[in-house]
Amino acid sequence: MLSREYRGVVFAVGLFLAVQAGALALVPAFTASGYQPVENPQDPANSLLYLVAILAMSGVMLAAFRYEFDWAVRLLIVGVSAWLSWYVFAAVVPPLVAAVPAVAVAVGLLAHPEWYVVDTAGVLMGAGAAGLFGISFGLLPALVLLAALAVYDAVSVYGTEHMLSLAEGVMALNIPVVLVIPLSLSYSLLDESPDDETKSADAERGAASDEADEPSAVEREAGDDADSAADEPTEGDRDAFFIGLGDAVIPAVLVASAATFSPAAPLSVPYLGVNLPALLAATGTIGGLLLLLRWVMRGRPHAGLPLLNGGAIGGYLLGSVLAGVPLVEAVGLVGVL
Repeated sequence: MLSREYRGVVFAVGLFLAVQAGALALVPAFTASGYQPVENPQDPANSLLYLVAILAMSGVMLAAFRYEFDWAVRLLIVGVSAWLSWYVFAAVVPPLVAAVPAVAVAVGLLAHPEWYVVDTAGVLMGAGAAGLFGISFGLLPALVLLAALAVYDAVSVYGTEHMLSLAEGVMALNIPVVLVIPLSLSYSLLDESPDDETKSADAERGAASDEADEPSAVEREAGDDADSAADEPTEGDRDAFFIGLGDAVIPAVLVASAATFSPAAPLSVPYLGVNLPALLAATGTIGGLLLLLRWVMRGRPHAGLPLLNGGAIGGYLLGSVLAGVPLVEAVGLVGVL
């Protein structure tokens, strides 16, 4: 792996950590503000309703791409980005003031959707979504959600392959349903033509994730004009790769849920409401990400959530055991069995 790709891995890990840390920092404020959208967060039916919503939205977006309503999808995602960004900013400033940077996020995405604008909006959107879902899904519903979405991701990528079509449609819109990982300082997302053949081919080979129908697993984009130096792009090297925002958000839901609902004692971490199960769930997610990126750097794109969610669940269960939480309680089965 070239050093530029190592830097890309470090950048990707940093974005995932930003989403996780943001969600953990937002959980206390979201809880105090009463943002929990469900009456009973311990009800596993919440997970099933979310899965149904994902399937329905997948169908709507595929139809939109087929009938050339791409602009509607773009406006929808930009609007959702501003809305979730408002939740994030409203946790630290008055709600009316929070509207100003939230609108700025939307304007930036519409006027200048360069990779750093997309990534900034994606982190804000991801942290807000993970925090909101984290306080809305108790331990059992969160575990059910992650397990079901890991299976769905694998089936939709390796089986039906409908997420590949969705990924191909979304890639040209330059919206924060993907996190862009540049491998070259000169890389520009805006320089990529929407009908770029290489980009389309990568999207067809890549995988897609589940959060709000975001394309996921990691697709790498071919670069041009090469140099033979090890730290410079060579012919066939990549200028950037892309990670679906859902790959960062879905595991972070369990991290936020563990911080909210686990009976484990809180840790003394400044600004973050975190306990050992939540901390190891985040660690397990990063472990899954590193393995995923290792495969992808070898030119083998994969569905992201089986590894990422598996790492999060494994880390969470290990953290619960180490924190002295009985497994039946850790998985939310107390009162059910």
